Amino acid sequence: MTAEGIVGEYLALKRESEADLLAMQMGDFYEFFHEDAVTVGQELDLKVSERSSGGKTYKMAGVPVDDLTPYVSGLVERGYRVAVADQHETENGHERSITRVVTPGTLLETTTEDAQYLAAIVEGGSEGRTDEDEYGLAFVDITTGQFHVTTVSEADSVLTECYRFTPTEVLPGPDVRGNDRLLERLHERVETNSTLHATAAFEPGRARHTVREQFGEIEASVGLENEAAIRAAGASLSYIEETGMGALAAVTRLQRYQADDHVELDATTQRNLELAETMTGSGKSLFETIDHTVTSAGGRLLKEWLTRPRRSRGELERRQACIAALCETAMVREELRELLENVSDLERLASRSVSGSADAHDLLRMRDTLALLPQVGERIERTNRLAGSPLSDIITRPDRTAAADLHAALEDALAEDPPQTLTQGGLIRKGFDDELDALIEEHEGATEWIETLAEREQNRHNIGRLTVDRNKTDGYYIQVPKSETANVPEEYEGIKTLKNSQRYVTDDLREHERDILRLEEQRGELEYELFEELRTQAAEQASLLQDVGRALAELDTLMGLAVHAVRHDWTQPTLTAPGPIDIETGRHPVVETQTEFVPNDLSMTEDWRFLVVTGPNMSGKSTYMRQTALIVLLAQIGSFIPAHSATIGLVDGIYTRVGALDELAQGRSTFMVEMQELSNILHSATEDSLVILDEVGRGTATYDGISIAWAATEYLHNQIKSKTLFATHYHELTDLADRLPGVHNVHMAAEDRDGDVTFLWTIDDGPADRSYGVHVAELASVPEPVVDRARTVLRRLREDKAINVRGGESTGDDTQQVVFDLGSGQFRRTSADGGDDASLDPDKKAVLEALEDINVNEESPVDLMGKVKHWQEQLEE
Repeated sequence: MTAEGIVGEYLALKRESEADLLAMQMGDFYEFFHEDAVTVGQELDLKVSERSSGGKTYKMAGVPVDDLTPYVSGLVERGYRVAVADQHETENGHERSITRVVTPGTLLETTTEDAQYLAAIVEGGSEGRTDEDEYGLAFVDITTGQFHVTTVSEADSVLTECYRFTPTEVLPGPDVRGNDRLLERLHERVETNSTLHATAAFEPGRARHTVREQFGEIEASVGLENEAAIRAAGASLSYIEETGMGALAAVTRLQRYQADDHVELDATTQRNLELAETMTGSGKSLFETIDHTVTSAGGRLLKEWLTRPRRSRGELERRQACIAALCETAMVREELRELLENVSDLERLASRSVSGSADAHDLLRMRDTLALLPQVGERIERTNRLAGSPLSDIITRPDRTAAADLHAALEDALAEDPPQTLTQGGLIRKGFDDELDALIEEHEGATEWIETLAEREQNRHNIGRLTVDRNKTDGYYIQVPKSETANVPEEYEGIKTLKNSQRYVTDDLREHERDILRLEEQRGELEYELFEELRTQAAEQASLLQDVGRALAELDTLMGLAVHAVRHDWTQPTLTAPGPIDIETGRHPVVETQTEFVPNDLSMTEDWRFLVVTGPNMSGKSTYMRQTALIVLLAQIGSFIPAHSATIGLVDGIYTRVGALDELAQGRSTFMVEMQELSNILHSATEDSLVILDEVGRGTATYDGISIAWAATEYLHNQIKSKTLFATHYHELTDLADRLPGVHNVHMAAEDRDGDVTFLWTIDDGPADRSYGVHVAELASVPEPVVDRARTVLRRLREDKAINVRGGESTGDDTQQVVFDLGSGQFRRTSADGGDDASLDPDKKAVLEALEDINVNEESPVDLMGKVKHWQEQLEE
């Protein structure tokens, strides 16, 4: 085929695939053409060449067939959809067809250890009714087989769930595609790719059929009867099937979850509390701080726990019991951690087996991990403290007999050091298959003849440096230095002349080469056939492998939490039904690892459920409130907590409003973001929620801000009745403690000795006397003249005295001055002697001048009253 014909075929296949890029097999290489070649070259630093034909030039870039996977993975992780067209031999020559389309949500060969979810979002009501505010959500990770489905009632909840799962690819349903605002907000919060999947896949009947094809008629048994949820689940399954990745068999179970099973953590709260990543990109997140897992699956599970805390007291106390047992058995805990360091990611290996992409080394890792299961179980069972804890239930959850059988099958079949490729032999252990053993024995006989040929020929013909070697071009050959070619016998047939040597073949060598090639081909085909049977056997046990992988991941996660608890002196909290929160000497779980930390108590009861937190800037108010939220969150993943002791009343949600970043590019100012976050809290929080407010109303005029903060406090206290921590510099709000029964004042203590302020980092009862803002300016190295001037202005304001305006416009001998009018919340100008000069109205000025000129001692009372009446009339006019 001409170059023009090849490029035409390439473009036609790409149009058919609807992918961003196409990798088309041409013999031993996959090629990219035209713009695709340029893109691949730029993204992956691949060499781009040019090919000319018929007066036209084509750009092209290629990768070897065996090296395609890492290149495709790199492109997909950058957000591209990559189609792969494989070459097949037919009676008429070569034919090529699209065999798979790899997308961000269907990438099996991911280089990250994080979960990799594909999401489908559907808007619509349940069968028989219409509810435009109901959304069905499906999240499936084909690398592990995890599949979660739920329904939520509003768009904000869609964003929250997507932020939890952070899908790499989203399939918006037909009814969501027109919701530009929802999709814009989604892409603002989550780095993801949107893909338009076939509208028919979202139709209720077809979606239900797809779900039943995969799982059977399970809707009622798992509570999946909501039409929107079924549509999302069916569409995501059909998309995976249509990409041709062959991974659907790894999706063995569908898990329906209720949002009310978990603590509500909206995207803002997850970001503000820096659970999985920091807001600034520096420092450490909570996950990075407490992650002591030794397996990739354990790390994924810990991150899932942190972003989806539980509300089930029974499950949380089960986790606590496991951690307590592991804390008390240090030696066995370290033995278990050493064992788990050799554990591979069975969930992902199961998916690769199902898709047919697992190689021999993947099955070896599977074999070695299964071998560890009984060792882990034995360590737990022989230790009374662990055996009597729920850890024994975790390790006995998988079918250990079936796991042992699969391990034995892999052990019996696999060679200990197989090659990377699957078609060249060396995959299967000797003694596994009689036919293969016979081929191997015959092959070894033929290769032994080759291996001893050089020595025999040297002795026969007295050639000292004769060698026998092999390459792809010449096959097997005999090589003799030119200095010794005079001793070469006649039966040697020259095939290539090199600079310093000559290459030859003989009839016997050709015959043995044919035998070896025949045997190698037969051995490779037979071994590949046996390997595929073994891989299929593993794929059929995908559910078992996932069970084992999840059990080991849970054990790893619990051990990691125990390690952190021991190292940092964390304690087991007492969990109660929704109610009081009482923390003795609590600490911030991240900050305490970075600096010497001053612990603080916290008590939130029915009488003190709304704490107004005041105190100096930089004194620790934000840290105190964040540590409270994080301690409650840690308790609700079953973890120990950084405190001496604590009783935690379980919450249904944690909501935060902590600072705000300008989002002007999205048309939202700092104050608008602040108000939207406050609005979400006031709409979402319940009396069982924990609310953290770090300043409200600071982004607008003083009296507007106080009014909003005051009203929000009343609403949270009177209507919602949530447990609330509210840090503010509006000291007017501290008066509410005397008027609302659930409001109580606390403050961050500071010591002021003759202007030398020391922050004590401790929480005390009562309101703070002031904010020490000028002192913070001094700490920030604001120029000394500015700090000194600020102190003077602050003192004059407190004393309600006039302030000279330096550099202000003035005339004559007057000095321009202002005073702060509390009534209007504005500065009012005065003259140098204190007279009001705010309006400069001539009539008013005339009255003031007349008043200044009069001598009351020389005026009679009647005349004086007459003048006063006249002045009043002037002022009224």
